[in-house]
Amino acid sequence: ELALATDRELLGFIRKRRALRRGASHRARFLADVSPGDFVVHADHGIARFAGIVRRDVGEEQRDYLQLRYAGQDRLYVPIEQIDRVSRYHAGPDHAPRLTRLGTQEWARTRARVREAVDELAADLLRLYAARQLLRGHAFAADGEWQQELESAFPYEETPDQRRVIAEVKRDMEARQPMDRIVLGDVGFGKTEVAVRAAFKAVQDGYQVAILVPTTVLAQQHASTFRERLAPFPVRVETLSRFRTDAEAREVIAGLREGSTDIVIGTHRLLQAGIEFANLGLVIIDEEQRFGVAHKERLKRMRLEVDVLTLSATPIPRTLHMSLAGIRDMSPMDTAPEDRLPVQTFVAEWDDALVRDAILNELERGGQVYLVHNRVHTIDRVAEQVRELAPEARVIVGHGQMAKSVLRGVMERFSAGEADVLVCTTIIESGIDIPNVNTLIVDRAELLGMAQLYQLRGRVGRGAQQAHAYLLHRRDRVLSEVQQQRLATIFEATE
Repeated sequence: ELALATDRELLGFIRKRRALRRGASHRARFLADVSPGDFVVHADHGIARFAGIVRRDVGEEQRDYLQLRYAGQDRLYVPIEQIDRVSRYHAGPDHAPRLTRLGTQEWARTRARVREAVDELAADLLRLYAARQLLRGHAFAADGEWQQELESAFPYEETPDQRRVIAEVKRDMEARQPMDRIVLGDVGFGKTEVAVRAAFKAVQDGYQVAILVPTTVLAQQHASTFRERLAPFPVRVETLSRFRTDAEAREVIAGLREGSTDIVIGTHRLLQAGIEFANLGLVIIDEEQRFGVAHKERLKRMRLEVDVLTLSATPIPRTLHMSLAGIRDMSPMDTAPEDRLPVQTFVAEWDDALVRDAILNELERGGQVYLVHNRVHTIDRVAEQVRELAPEARVIVGHGQMAKSVLRGVMERFSAGEADVLVCTTIIESGIDIPNVNTLIVDRAELLGMAQLYQLRGRVGRGAQQAHAYLLHRRDRVLSEVQQQRLATIFEATE
């Protein structure tokens, strides 16, 4: 016999359940972030275009619905109360998805494939990290005379954090278990020097080093830094990116296979099929948030027992979770270099007089300016506008769709001081280090993400000069609540 008793009968009161407010917050975020014509995803029905909110009669009352347009003439009306089932479609800016056809198994099959792929990747990662815990890798030798000579030639005073992190990395490298350490440090806090010392330590033991970076421009910057620091030693440093001709790339790949190349700095080309190493011992991943899991794990699979050092100023949640869970070791660098001043940040509407003053003030003290406009099809028009506003300034343009030889020339000319203002896309976001650039102007800053704005601001103020960053939005554009919060956060986070 079964008897049911309620909490009122047992305890004399009823627990009042408060309605969760998640729906309302999601509704506000969704409506602020999505405009008619944007791609959206319904959890149960797939990818559609958002066609706005419509009011329809239901019986004797009127209700609000989201109107979603699917493939063909298919339409779906989602009650506003179910808005949490719909979210914005996120992908690269040039990727237009295929709309789902309603009344078919297409979306169910897509979800099943994705779920299977995620499960497979998770299992893969678990096996990989478990194997790395059990494997015995190479224990690099303790520091020798050359290592001490390299480190004593560092032109700056190491911060306490730098010294601690370098010691932790060396301890990992000298242990038998393969290293998997992430170094978290703000832009300009000295992560590259940690990488230089680790790479040189590996090379001295006869091992090769692969350094994975997100952009061709950063590859060139790192190559210049590594060659300058390692010039007194017999170390061959090569790059592998779209700046290299096919013949040069084949020569570099052959050098990796034969073992004549000690350090290779490359973009995604390092992950292509056909890249083989004679004796890979250390992988360094810079700006790891710019790569997917599959990208990074492929490098590790080249040699399961390889040591891995990851650098990041804006780590992604997955990385932090793995570090806090103990799967990966984490080394934070919190101390700024001694002469580093916080970048003075301004958020304002685009104003011709403001832009002119910002450029001329920088030129008067002998500095240079980045002006970021992240739209290739209008970048020349903006550059012409800058020339009219500040005819005294030498203005050049750089973006990722230029021919590789042209872009390389632009960056070399600007780095050499042959131009005053570089009007560019976000190609400067990662790792560009030109100490003479101390003013940053970002046009339509509201269209960029938090990490992008943070990284861009880190491109200035890398010397002892006071730097300025102007995050500008256009006068004729109404900012959403999310965009306002993003700009306010960057404005407040100056330290």
